Amino acid sequence: MKLHTCVRPGGRFAFSIHTPSFRVNNLRTGDEISELGICGQAPLFNSRNFPPANIEVEKSAPVYEIANPLPFKGTTFINSAWAHRQAGHPLGITLPAPDPVSLADSLRHCLAEEEIADIFQALPRPLLVALATTSTDPEDLMRLARLATSFVMNESGEVTGLHYEEHNGQPRAIIHNHDLFEAVANNPHLPDDYRQAMVLRPGAQGHSEIVGEFRAADSHVFEYLRRNSYIPWGHYAANMANDAVRYSLADLRLNDMIGMRHLYYQRTYDRLAADLGLTGFASRHQATPEELEEVRQAILATLAKGTTPFFTATLWGWNYGFDFAPSGYRLNASHQMLHQQFALIPDRLEGNGGEHSSFACGDLVADACQRYRQESGNAFFDDYLAAIRANTRMDAIGSDSRLIIHEDEHVMVFVPKAQTSQWEVQIMTTGKVGNILELSSAARRSLDTAFYLAVKALHGIGVKLMCSIEYSKRFTSRDDDQRLLYALLPKLPKSPGAFSESQLRWINGHFPEDLASALRAQLPTP
Repeated sequence: MKLHTCVRPGGRFAFSIHTPSFRVNNLRTGDEISELGICGQAPLFNSRNFPPANIEVEKSAPVYEIANPLPFKGTTFINSAWAHRQAGHPLGITLPAPDPVSLADSLRHCLAEEEIADIFQALPRPLLVALATTSTDPEDLMRLARLATSFVMNESGEVTGLHYEEHNGQPRAIIHNHDLFEAVANNPHLPDDYRQAMVLRPGAQGHSEIVGEFRAADSHVFEYLRRNSYIPWGHYAANMANDAVRYSLADLRLNDMIGMRHLYYQRTYDRLAADLGLTGFASRHQATPEELEEVRQAILATLAKGTTPFFTATLWGWNYGFDFAPSGYRLNASHQMLHQQFALIPDRLEGNGGEHSSFACGDLVADACQRYRQESGNAFFDDYLAAIRANTRMDAIGSDSRLIIHEDEHVMVFVPKAQTSQWEVQIMTTGKVGNILELSSAARRSLDTAFYLAVKALHGIGVKLMCSIEYSKRFTSRDDDQRLLYALLPKLPKSPGAFSESQLRWINGHFPEDLASALRAQLPTP
């Protein structure tokens, strides 16, 4: 098959194995032998770095090469020398919890309180940021917060707000150190009254209007409008409200996930209804599941007549977790607390040279489906689902061949055969559903629950940072092969991405089946 995919007709995965043996001609001209130090009682020299002759490399550890199921996503390489260590005990695939950190406690062994305060004042900016992101001591963090901004306090010493100043006719918080402010505000160990004043209370971060909300007995989510967005036509953010604080996936509840997804469905259906001249949802009202379904069906009936709305695709994303390097590099783009973002994408746009199609990443999946059908005569996702269910391991060490973590009658949570991050997980509809307009009430509930289970399992093995994206079908597409697909892409401490990943060469140190085993062991009780 010319198409660069590991999926083959009949529902199987194809992969290649590198078993390299090669000769290296030694072109070095000189020897720079020097002493490295002492090993035991004898001096240690670097002689092995300067071989006298040519080098014969025989039977290096095999490297598995697996094209991504989706051709535009490149290829994964699994180093067997690393992966075999995990194959025998996949539950070892985890990140350790960080150790407690307190600068104040460390300094108390040798300094008085007044001197400790002076030390905090004297710390250079990189060390302030490092402490703000790693400290688990509320006292440390309150000291840092007071260095970053100016607080209003009541007679009891509790923080009630920030000091503001006029800037271009608008109030703006007085912030002395923006990097420190952002780093300390994102630390879940900062006391709640500080966090509320700095970032959580509506309005603390700017003028974005709240245009929707979801309330349940144990959950509360706000929907913010981002008017002047880097995403054209505005986008929306479903953020946990300030009276439902959720900084970590450990705190996430099923109703939180349902609420964030509800706001995505509700806003999308409402905007499409308006676009098509249909009746949407009543103002100042949280739509019920029955009302969602009524509007969804009306939109589908109108589209079935051949009507093309201005918006024909969705954009959905989620950045989870925050970290900030002392050097100033932001390591994950995240808002305080758990949230998700969404928008609609136009069908076509005017530009120089006439009309152009807008970009939606789901279109890349549609193109792959079309090319696969042309080459094989089969539907790509039918073969892909069959291959996942019939998966066999590449190695002969591990015993569990399952890629599936969770499945019900509507959706599947699984580890892709070729991962584009070390611990990538995907969620996919198993029926012929390609976008959220095609999700029934039951399928929406299944998808929401699948998200909850997937992220809880990832949290269980130590995931702290993650980006997630949606690949969806255009509303106007008549191709019933394309499935609604989500990629959950964790970021690991020692895998930030480099030149290999820039070439779409994804380097992994475990087999996908072993990650699936580790995640199944972390699934919470539904």
